[in-house]
Amino acid sequence: MIVVDTNVLAYLYLPTEFSAQAEALLERDADWAAPALWRSEFRNLLAGYMRRGALSFAEACALQAEAEDLLAGNEHEVDSTDVLELVRASDCSAYDCEFAALALRLGVKLVTMDRKLLKAFPKQAVALTAG
Repeated sequence: MIVVDTNVLAYLYLPTEFSAQAEALLERDADWAAPALWRSEFRNLLAGYMRRGALSFAEACALQAEAEDLLAGNEHEVDSTDVLELVRASDCSAYDCEFAALALRLGVKLVTMDRKLLKAFPKQAVALTAG
């Protein structure tokens, strides 16, 4: 099991420079987890694609459903104190610290391309491109 941040999910479902790495990661370890926050962040990404005309409403809904299926059973609530402890110890947003807190709680790696997370939590966070 690994924790993935929302951008890794986006790389998997939307054409980006990191899509091939996200697909390879899924092949290596298909047991992905995320804090419940991922849904709102992913919907916000899809909203941007819809507004730019890069995705239709139906396509966005289908991608959201597919991502929800991937993470079914592996969406977690995180403890607010744990998140705020990580905020206090870093310059990462509380949103980003939710992913780090979950990885710490589960005792697994957080896969991300977020430079702040990679720098602040080098023992937990690994770059998508590292594997």
